[in-house]
Amino acid sequence: MKNYKTSEVAAIVGIHPNTVRLYEEWGMIAKPERQENGYRIFTDLHIMQIKLARTAFQIEILQNGLRKKIVEMVKISARGDFDRAILVTREYLERLQQERCNAEEAIRIVHNILSKSEDTNIHFMKRKEVSEYLNISMDTLRNWEMNGLIQIKRKQNGYRVYTNDDIKRLKIIRSLRCANYSLESILRMLQQLSQNSNTDIRAALNTPKSSDNIISACDILILSLTAAEENALRIIDMLYEMKRLF
Repeated sequence: MKNYKTSEVAAIVGIHPNTVRLYEEWGMIAKPERQENGYRIFTDLHIMQIKLARTAFQIEILQNGLRKKIVEMVKISARGDFDRAILVTREYLERLQQERCNAEEAIRIVHNILSKSEDTNIHFMKRKEVSEYLNISMDTLRNWEMNGLIQIKRKQNGYRVYTNDDIKRLKIIRSLRCANYSLESILRMLQQLSQNSNTDIRAALNTPKSSDNIISACDILILSLTAAEENALRIIDMLYEMKRLF
């Protein structure tokens, strides 16, 4: 088996030598042996482990413990337990698929909400009544209003009053938040919907504007989940190859 210096590994993988050392420090690759002079001795296994980790973190999905799951997989593979790493990756893949189904279902729910008329018996409700009616905390309602997702009119006495249209809008926001769409992506979709009732909801949620900041630009939920699924399948292939070779 060929041996490599830290700088050689960095050049092959396309990262800084310090990053190679960080992978070792974080337990993402096996501990390399050392020469008498203290220099690390890396092998083809280490190169494959680094490539595996880079593939695993190429698309970072943070919700519902998914990032923790993929970190677990990388560290298990670094210990050489490839069968266990494959099992964990399959569990990760299943969770990704469920998250994507949830995201797609939320879009269908939004279409359904928009296509129906609200109960005409609901005319005006106070925040506490809305909180109980929709099972949303009052703090959440305040947060959505502060972030511009909804603007509530006030009566002369200063109390907020929620109309039928407000209730419909809140149902849409609630459905999308339950599927882990960000506040920014929901706001983008609502703004487009207010300008054009025929807006493609899926596209609006998953296509950031060129002027959006980096956090928003990374917030393309369905596309990110799909890309992470493809990476997970690639990781499984890599793990089987590592198992075969090492």
